[in-house]
Amino acid sequence: MTGRNATHDPARRSWVESANAEGTDFPIQNLPYGVYSEGGGPRRVGVAIGEMILNLTAAEAAGLLRPGEPPVFDGGTLNALMALGPDEWSRVRAAVADLLDAKAGPHADLVLLRQDAVRMHLPVYLRGFTDFYASKEHATNVGAMFRDPENALLPNWSHIPIGYNGRASTVVVSGTGIRRPLGQIKGPEDMAPRLAPTARLDLELELGTLVGTPSRMGQPVTVAQAQEMIFGFVLLNDWSARDVQLWEYQPLGPFQAKAFGTTIGPWIVTREALEPTGCRHRTGRRRCCPICASRRIATTTSIWPSTSPPQAARRGRSATATPGISTTPRRSSWPITRSRAAPWRRVISWGPARSRVRPTTVAARFWS
Repeated sequence: MTGRNATHDPARRSWVESANAEGTDFPIQNLPYGVYSEGGGPRRVGVAIGEMILNLTAAEAAGLLRPGEPPVFDGGTLNALMALGPDEWSRVRAAVADLLDAKAGPHADLVLLRQDAVRMHLPVYLRGFTDFYASKEHATNVGAMFRDPENALLPNWSHIPIGYNGRASTVVVSGTGIRRPLGQIKGPEDMAPRLAPTARLDLELELGTLVGTPSRMGQPVTVAQAQEMIFGFVLLNDWSARDVQLWEYQPLGPFQAKAFGTTIGPWIVTREALEPTGCRHRTGRRRCCPICASRRIATTTSIWPSTSPPQAARRGRSATATPGISTTPRRSSWPITRSRAAPWRRVISWGPARSRVRPTTVAARFWS
């Protein structure tokens, strides 16, 4: 599933008029996936198109989409679709684009709802996530919070992707309240640590990478293989209690200070939708480990979803995070992302595929 195809055509239009508006985040070239509900009803899988959502659960039930057997859109998450792999992801995206194409026109069995009339939910069931330092600036700024600014960037960052494993159980969808955490804090003038609400609540705007297909435990993967495992991307807020982190992070790294909440956006922009936006990241003066060598990137926090809670033992999913801004595909900026996103992507040194390669070199695996 590489290269551009008919779904990227900037001249393509939809019969959903709001998808053709100049500046819309959801033209027919985007088609991000999400999970929603109406009132107190069941969760459905949908695709954003203009100001509307196309109900994919209903389209599958009507026989207009046939991603696989058993049905993949009836479980209230996107995990079943993600388990199918990149060839099927591409086929489903093309089929959805055809259903919404202006040349096809409305179909009686297609169900559309206004986005402002539904409640959005976490789109995937997650098994774990890893947070990586993707850019030199971010790693330097965080290092300066806890060390001598002259020693902010540690030597290993220039050679391998640096990350830590987060807490998947507190990943929530955007709009979910985050409670200010309590933690053990010790200021420079304190004689002893004390338990108190954090006074240095912080967040980092990042880009999350959703891993769709898993790797095998004990089997390293190449950068190209890791790239093919990526299903899509979400905007992500990484919440932090900096005063708690300052006291607890040595010697094992972040713990409670980073575990009380991670917020992701409700819409997953697929890797294929962003295919025209790829760019080369900077390398700088460094020698990276050979297996991580590659220059094509998109983001760097990894999230691993799973099919559904009851099936977690059989199939999973994963994620990863990186500082970033929206990379929504738009007709006006095709074949690159909107201009304010492009500069960020060009300062990333460790991309999503390379970040995922490193854990597999020590026999770890990424769940899909």
